[in-house]
Formats: sequence, C-alpha cells, structure tokens
Amino acid sequence: MIFGIGVDTVEIARFERFLHEGNDALFQRLFTPVEIEYCAGKRRSAQHYALRFAAKESLLKALGTGLRDGLCWKDVEVVNDHLGKPDLRLYGRALEMFREAGLSSCYLSLSHDAGSAVAMVVLER
Repeated sequence: MIFGIGVDTVEIARFERFLHEGNDALFQRLFTPVEIEYCAGKRRSAQHYALRFAAKESLLKALGTGLRDGLCWKDVEVVNDHLGKPDLRLYGRALEMFREAGLSSCYLSLSHDAGSAVAMVVLER
C-alpha cells in the first residue's frame, strides 16, 4: 500500500553557483561525506548535488513532514548500487519516522534534463 509520493525539481545552475562561490558550509550542512565524495568525483558535480538535494526534498514530501521534528538533511543519504541505481539510506530521525509510520519500502527515481534535476520518491507500508 502506498503511504506517500514526493516529487521535487531543482535548477542545476543553483548548485553550479554554490560550487563557484565555494559555499562549502552549505554542502557540509546538506550532504553526507559519502555524498560529497561521490559528487566531487564527477565531471558535472553540480548535477549530482542537485539530484541528491531533490531526492531529499522528495522524501520529506513523501513522509508529509518537511524538515521538522529533529529531522536534518544528513539523515537522508543518496547512494548508488554497483549498476548506478540510486537508493536512499535513512539515519537518525528520518529512520525513526520511517519506522514509526510502519513503512516497509522506499523507491527513488532520479532524472535530469534541460538544466533541471528531478527526483521522485514512493513510500510503501
């Protein structure tokens, strides 16, 4: 049974600007060390940061909570399997909320085109 669906879109240019400005504090607040290492190693790192941010926003929308009740950006981490398929890892308050809601599965889809990064999350009970 579907519990929630979240979709978010982000302009990749925003993250290009953050990178150009050297806004490291922002990246440290939004992303885990694993995400930063992954994105920094990519030729189009802004695109990968934007996708991860959109995924985090999508999860918050699917949960129906937004960023509150002790939830923080680093409680959600986007990882890729050996074939490149994206997945979400939840920690701390995000994992607690997932369990409290009786959720069993989380599905993530990422895409980018025409300067935008798009993410969709589906949560199941």
